[in-house]
Order: sequence, then structure tokens, then C-alpha cells
Amino acid sequence: MEKDLGNYRVSYNKGSLLESDLSESPFELFQTWFDEVDRHFKATETNAMTLSTVGTDGFPKSRVVLLKKFSQKGFVFFTNYESEKGRALVAKPECCLSFHWEAAERQVIIKGIAKKIEATESDAYFSSRPKGSQLGALASKQSRIISNRAVLDAQLKALEQYYEHKPIKRPEFWGGFRVTAVEVEFWQGRANRLHDRIRYKLSANDQWVIDRLSP
Repeated sequence: MEKDLGNYRVSYNKGSLLESDLSESPFELFQTWFDEVDRHFKATETNAMTLSTVGTDGFPKSRVVLLKKFSQKGFVFFTNYESEKGRALVAKPECCLSFHWEAAERQVIIKGIAKKIEATESDAYFSSRPKGSQLGALASKQSRIISNRAVLDAQLKALEQYYEHKPIKRPEFWGGFRVTAVEVEFWQGRANRLHDRIRYKLSANDQWVIDRLSP
């Protein structure tokens, strides 16, 4: 079966990204864009981002995860360290984060290096999660093959009974990664496919070099 999508067309005209809009640091611009999208264009999850890794099998893989914290130190998300993406990041920490804010006709693409955050920081976030999410982290051996859904449901039910009146401690196999950016590209859709692309790239002396890229 073949479907031709050549006639799908969208004209981008909701904004621009000019040199006068820029700050010295990409994090300031990211904060501005994130806040604007969250305030004016919020659809479901503004903090949803695509994480791309290179797996232990040598293939790249992308999936959507949720950003939980960001600062000049980096972008933090949480996962099972023994999952496919967790093992991939430990073996090859170079990765890419991508935000696509369709309603605002914006993208942000971040190249960076992932590293596990401190255990105390993971503990603090885990304790703030709803109990159901805590139990879900315990119940799922993420990325492992299971025979059917019933196995997962039974595991969750057993954990619910066991922890009914007990606090839940963060398991060592679950925690956060912080992606330290080395390159951040801001993309703003424009008319006639002549989009604005501004790239911040970290130099050898840890200074951000700003370039405009041709669309």
C-alpha cells in the first residue's frame, strides 16, 4: 500500500527569530520560549521531548520522554537505568534532545552529554511522585520481554498490597540523567520554507558561539 503525502502543506507565519531576540546564553532563550509556549500555545505537555540515543546494537533510536528540570547545568529527565535508553546512555552518553512545539511553529534541538545525577536528587524527585508512579517504576522491568499484560498487572497488584501501609524507597535502578548541552539550535517556522535557524555552539574555551544557519 502506498499513500502520497506530497500535497500536505502548512504555511508558517506565527513568529520570527532575529538576532535582536537573542541572548548570550541559549538557556535564557530556551526559558523564554518554554514559558511562551506554556502560556500561549499549551496543548498537552510542553515538557515532552524526543530523546535520541545510539543503542548498544549500533542503531539510533528516538522516543518521547518528559523534561523535569532545566538550568544552565543541563536538562534533567528520569528513567529506569536498566532500560534500553538507560543502558545506551551509559555506554554512549552522546545524545540529542528535541522539542517540537507545533502550535508555536518552533523546534529546539539540543546535542549534549548525558550523565546520571546525584542519588540524593533522584531520591527527592522519586519521593515527590504519586504513589502509583512510584509503584509503576518498581513493577516494570523496562524494555524487558514479558509474556502478556497480565504479568505486569499482577506485579503491580502485589506491590500495592505490600506497600499499602509502607513508604516506598527509590530503587537503585531508577533515577535521573542530566544532559549537558554542547549545541543548541532554535528553529522558528517562516513563510516560503525560509525558516529561522539560530545555533549556539560551545567553543573550546567554553564560550557560546552564535551562528545563523541557512534553512
